[in-house]
Amino acid sequence: MAEPLVATYSIAACDLEARQWGVGVQSKFLAVGSVVPWAEPEVGAIATQAYANPRYGPDGLALLRDGLGASEVVERLTSDDEGRAERQLGVVDGKGNAASWTGPECNDWAGHRTGPGYAAQGNILVGEETVDALATTFEANARLPLAQRLIDCLAAAQAAGGDRRGQQSASLLVVQRDGGYAALSDSLVDLRVDDHEQPIQELRRIYELHFRLFGLSPREDWLPLEGKLRAEVDERLGRLGYDSLDAWAGVENLEERVDGDDAIDPVVLDALREASP
Repeated sequence: MAEPLVATYSIAACDLEARQWGVGVQSKFLAVGSVVPWAEPEVGAIATQAYANPRYGPDGLALLRDGLGASEVVERLTSDDEGRAERQLGVVDGKGNAASWTGPECNDWAGHRTGPGYAAQGNILVGEETVDALATTFEANARLPLAQRLIDCLAAAQAAGGDRRGQQSASLLVVQRDGGYAALSDSLVDLRVDDHEQPIQELRRIYELHFRLFGLSPREDWLPLEGKLRAEVDERLGRLGYDSLDAWAGVENLEERVDGDDAIDPVVLDALREASP
């Protein structure tokens, strides 16, 4: 059975200061997130596409885990694969080194671009400007969290032309050691839009919802729960039928943003005010 043609554009990348690795991807392909993106904290990130070989994901991470660098992993995976001429691959290793492969038989336009901390690649694109937009947007937005940075890369690539067949699905995967829910998971962000007319816009929408529920505001931005604010919060909770902020936040899936009863995350306060107009 032939491998699926994952005609798409993607960026595998890392933020070494935050110790995060991830992949952003968009394609005219159903549920592209089930095939292209792979990542492991402190190990690296991999995107496999074109006539995709999904084993590049786990096999490549295993090679990275064994200490091979990005270029060595690309060489090892493609040299052992008889279908390499139709494959496309991007790898970023645990040190931020990047490498890509675009097989000579990938459908036009196909190509890649790498730089410090990122590997950008695409096939069946309008032109090279799509991959250039991935790269230049990543390079220009180092101040942003990696997840937001990757979404912005996808949006810029689409604006530059994108997949010449159109849009269908998108995915965002970012990992960090113990960075996931309750610090019991390495999946900091793992979101997929499997079938949508505007998958990147939808991906951004659900990422913003994800950040609202599971993100963290700097502690110095939290507001002291005292005086008039304490009275307001208690009154709003009472109207909603709750006797504590913890109880209400647990129902609203905001428990990751509540820590004690002496201060409140501004995001939680905004959500409480919206729930109790």
